[in-house]
Amino acid sequence: MGEKKPLPSSHVSLIPIHLAAVVAVLVIIVTIIVEGVVVCEGTSEEKNGLYRLSKLEMFVDELPDMPKLQGFRFDAAGAPKFHRDLPPSRVFAYGTSRETATVPGPTIEALRGVPTHITWTNHLPSRHFLPWDPTITTASPRSGVPTVVHLHGGINPPSSDGNALAWFTSSLSSTGPHFSSPIYFYPNAQPPGNLWYHDHAMGLTRVNLLAGLIGAYRVSGPEEAALGLPSGHEFDRHIVLFDRAFRADGALYMNATGDNPGIHPQWQPEYFGPAVVANGKAWPFLRVRRRRYRLRILNASNARFFRLSLSNGLPFVHVSSDSVPEASRSFLLGPSEFADVVVDFAKSTSDDVILRNDAPYPYPSGDPTDELSGRVMKFVIRRRRERRRDPSRVPRSLLRYPAADVAESARTRYITMYEYESATGDPTHLYLNAKSYGDPVTETPGEGTAEIWRVINLTDDNHPLHIHLAVFAVREQRELVDVEGFKECMMRANDAVRCRVGRHAVGRRRAVPPWERGWKNVFKMRPGFVTEILVRFKPLGGTERTYSFDATAEPGYILDHEDNEMMRPFKLVH
Repeated sequence: MGEKKPLPSSHVSLIPIHLAAVVAVLVIIVTIIVEGVVVCEGTSEEKNGLYRLSKLEMFVDELPDMPKLQGFRFDAAGAPKFHRDLPPSRVFAYGTSRETATVPGPTIEALRGVPTHITWTNHLPSRHFLPWDPTITTASPRSGVPTVVHLHGGINPPSSDGNALAWFTSSLSSTGPHFSSPIYFYPNAQPPGNLWYHDHAMGLTRVNLLAGLIGAYRVSGPEEAALGLPSGHEFDRHIVLFDRAFRADGALYMNATGDNPGIHPQWQPEYFGPAVVANGKAWPFLRVRRRRYRLRILNASNARFFRLSLSNGLPFVHVSSDSVPEASRSFLLGPSEFADVVVDFAKSTSDDVILRNDAPYPYPSGDPTDELSGRVMKFVIRRRRERRRDPSRVPRSLLRYPAADVAESARTRYITMYEYESATGDPTHLYLNAKSYGDPVTETPGEGTAEIWRVINLTDDNHPLHIHLAVFAVREQRELVDVEGFKECMMRANDAVRCRVGRHAVGRRRAVPPWERGWKNVFKMRPGFVTEILVRFKPLGGTERTYSFDATAEPGYILDHEDNEMMRPFKLVH
């Protein structure tokens, strides 16, 4: 037999661009700014300038199918309007040129085992068009808007992981202390799955994401194609959700006054907008046929949770769960989480179906949704039945991965989420393990090992937890009793063992939903609970015990409210 030829790699250039009535650009996906006019005075009068979203008719814009970037072609896109009746909005966007940039950015389609090289080129302007707070730890260039891209869920070399301090500005005039190159290498060695890319610049993530720097990325493989799930351009769709508020002139609105302006003039712990946007359109519609569709739904909101259901009661069948498909009538999606579901519209008794949301904000104990935030989009179902049989199916079993075996665990760690408040009860900052991002590394797991982490959430909100360079499986969620007494001890000692966590973590057990029992890169940490996870610092699938790159070269991250500063580095060791 002849020598096996290696699979080719693809190289694309994306550019973040500033679009102002025009669209921003990326080099395989960089940033561009599209102009409109954005004013952020921070006065009480500015609220009077907000667009009355109740005047907008829902379901008048068709759900955009985001352009696909495969390394060899790219489809053009138009200027950014979030609704038919809204003026163009100024945004930052990803694309290969100003003319092709979109919000969200193009969907990058990768093949397992075929590496992707992406050149990220920054075309952002000299100043940000949204307010940002210099009193929190922030990337501080001499000039220009910094950006760096993190592929969320990717298992990539540290130099291509999007370190928050690896930021750079236009023409590389300023760079962060961890910057090495704008060319990123993604091995795509992990199993097929849904990922997304977004800005990760220190202290600016929430602002840059709000401006539009988000996009979907998926890894496909022949083993997934063999399952027979709905496929192809029409029947396999990404839906990227986020919430926004707009001024009367169409500009994105972000409050310029913080909850605690004496400490942080602008920073707020959460951002919520009344408009629900899907693929860049507020409350769009999608025409579908009476057959199965695969919907890859990403929550790219800064803080909003979505608890999604269909108005006619059709079930979702989750196909990225643990080895077998699982059906549900509704499911909860936290920020940065994906749901990979199949919906069979052939079973619908109605011609119109509304995708609804009923998750309070902030989740779980905040305000209920209303007529605006309670609706996401509409599916318009073709009345005529299909003449041909639907060739797709939902198999009885899905891709199989190694079981989460606690016997693999090398040690147990406690990770505690803290929210600190001023004397008036307003939040000032959020830490993991009572340490800032810049404090010395305290977690040093071994590459090729697994560990039990018990995550203690002492805040009032549900926090999605994400870990770079690792996957994890959720084992247990246990409610704390006498949480205030335990919290008081932890605020003094910051030591779960000394504060006898075992005596407090004896409350209700909350079952992990069946569709969330597999390996994950994000999970929702309930307030007042201890959530036990098994973290795996080695490849998923195959026989390799270490990564194909030096994962010990730079720190990985545990993060949540990363902009102030619920993010900590950890160091993999040999």
